[in-house]
Amino acid sequence: MGRDSGDNDFSELSHPPQNIGIYHKLKQLFLKDIKEVGFGLLAIIAALLTVAIMISAAGINSIEAYQALVKGSLGSINGISETFVKATPLIFLGLGITIAFKGGMWNIGGDGQLLLGALGGTIVGVYLPDMPPILHITLSLLGGFILGAFWAAIPGYLKLKRGTNEIVVTIMLNYLAVFLIAYLVSGPMKDTTQLIPIPQSREIAGSAVLPRLIPLTRIHAGFLIAIVAAIVVWFMLERTVLGYEIKSVGENKEAAKYGGINIFRAGLISMVFSGGLAGIAGVSEVAGVHHYLLDGISPGYGYLAIAVALFGGLNPIGVVFSAIFFGALMVGAESMQRAVGVPTATIYLLEGLVVIFILARHILTQHRIFG
Repeated sequence: MGRDSGDNDFSELSHPPQNIGIYHKLKQLFLKDIKEVGFGLLAIIAALLTVAIMISAAGINSIEAYQALVKGSLGSINGISETFVKATPLIFLGLGITIAFKGGMWNIGGDGQLLLGALGGTIVGVYLPDMPPILHITLSLLGGFILGAFWAAIPGYLKLKRGTNEIVVTIMLNYLAVFLIAYLVSGPMKDTTQLIPIPQSREIAGSAVLPRLIPLTRIHAGFLIAIVAAIVVWFMLERTVLGYEIKSVGENKEAAKYGGINIFRAGLISMVFSGGLAGIAGVSEVAGVHHYLLDGISPGYGYLAIAVALFGGLNPIGVVFSAIFFGALMVGAESMQRAVGVPTATIYLLEGLVVIFILARHILTQHRIFG
């Protein structure tokens, strides 16, 4: 005898559709993201209020200072474009640091890897013959990725094989990269055709230059490449086996090893991708902004990118918005100094406070005090 309609109704209630479980999972993820964004905004507000008190104590109107900051970075097409120009290398570096941190590796060598990547892009742009722009730019990006990845693979290998502290090694390699670039642009790669000798390489070929996105501004196609890179990194970390292995190693190496994951392979790959993305950041500076390699091409982007990654919640999409925020601070700082006389170093204080508040929240959350 078949079941009546009442049995069917009861069966449906006892076994809810699968999409209800998916709905609840998506809802939880959405609420979690909203919560993280909320805490990030609170960190920004707290940092702004703290710095405002310090500015006011120095006898400067903090409201006028912040108005100048916003106007300088977001108040005009040129200001917005400069914000995106500053954000571009920070996105690449922040993504690289995110991958390394997810894999349990502390990559503090973003600056050195950026410089090696800039070197790779310059070599391709200067010494290869003219070719179609799409091919020349692709080869420049590849050259920067390879040299940046190589520079990051050194501390990664030493950490995984010899137990060397990667923080110390990456910082040491930063200084080595600085001295290497200074030597090259003052010697073997120096442009000797200038009337006034300046430590810089020859200008890269026109076919290796990243095109401008908006005429009469400096914003270039590297920004779009950075957005694509963020999407690719998110997909790799969240939707691939490799991403799962990298995150598993970062969470618990012993458990990952017990589960059959190759710890050495996952850790080294995380550093290779981290350094490679930092290398592309260097290419974006050479091919998109300066068009030649010069001493001091990075104003400390590699260290600032650590703050970008942390403020972005070690999430590739969050890193994009975080980089734009820090880029706006860098651009607005100059306007703030011109308008009301606030030193640009104040922005470094603001950036540091934002990171401190973010880290404090994570520490309190781990101890179940807050969040």
